[in-house]
Amino acid sequence: MPRFFVEQGNPEEIVITGEDARHIGRSLRMRPGEALTVCAQGVDYDCEIVRITDSEVFLHPLRSAPCAAEPSVRVTLYQAVPKQDKLAEIVQKAVELGVTEIVPVLTARCVARPTKADFEKKRDRLQKIALSAAKQSGRGIIPQVAALHSWKEALASMQAQDIAVMLYEEEGGVRFGDVPLVGKQSVGLFIGSEGGISEDEARQAVAAGLHCVWLGKRILRCETAPTAAVSVLMYLTGNM
Repeated sequence: MPRFFVEQGNPEEIVITGEDARHIGRSLRMRPGEALTVCAQGVDYDCEIVRITDSEVFLHPLRSAPCAAEPSVRVTLYQAVPKQDKLAEIVQKAVELGVTEIVPVLTARCVARPTKADFEKKRDRLQKIALSAAKQSGRGIIPQVAALHSWKEALASMQAQDIAVMLYEEEGGVRFGDVPLVGKQSVGLFIGSEGGISEDEARQAVAAGLHCVWLGKRILRCETAPTAAVSVLMYLTGNM
């Protein structure tokens, strides 16, 4: 069933506007009486099309329920900026697996070093990738791609989570299963870029309370590590 997002749900009437409305009427060629699903803030509304204009689709909600695809834990992925277009792949896979937000971080060993202004030019495309992945995977929300963060800003944000972990291949890390995740509602997950994380940044992370975890003795690419880590995290929290 086609799936669309709106900011607010309404048990009486829901209206889809703009590009999505044109897509429903022109590309999908849907007609009054046909069904589609609308998502609003984690709630799924099964709707029947009542009326379609050139720019609006009027829907009658038949039933609603919390989106079953939304995890019970909010995971924010703090991803050090990788080279080339790898961040697009990371955003897509992370959204499919259930993250709530992706925060790009500029760390000491990032090869790609965009300014915040330069990154803003790319963020709209990354957000569209997140939207597409959310629709494809049946999410109840559209995960957000945040503005570019400095390491200091990211560290402060991670400290605001119920618990935060970082992938760290050096000695001193624990297995994911040893991290106390039970009862946590929000989790921050930091993953480095191609060059990993510097020793100084690692010390700062530990001092800030982050848990160092490892995924075995294999060295994963920076675009592979988020998929593996989020998958493990979702499994350990009962969401996979």
